[in-house]
Amino acid sequence: MNSITRLVKRCGLLGLIFLALTSATVSADVLTINTFQPEARPGDNLFVNGLSQQAVLARFGEPQQRLAPVGQPPISRWVYETFTVYFEYEIALHAVVHRQRR
Repeated sequence: MNSITRLVKRCGLLGLIFLALTSATVSADVLTINTFQPEARPGDNLFVNGLSQQAVLARFGEPQQRLAPVGQPPISRWVYETFTVYFEYEIALHAVVHRQRR
């Protein structure tokens, strides 16, 4: 082998070693944003899964706002003062408590 070929092979080998050593020390920070909205669980007053719209009306009364269905299957929302109920067709999926403003 001539000297240029050996030099190219050494540079390639040194480059691979450098890449392996530096990639092992790379780190990053993780930013966590609190977007948690509690969902009602069985036994909670707000547990509405499977109830009809009529049953939700009987339980909580008239909502402050009824939002029209969106998408397929159609998902609609009824907004109450402290929570929102989500429906698929006429059946309640779940209720979500509104976050308190800071």
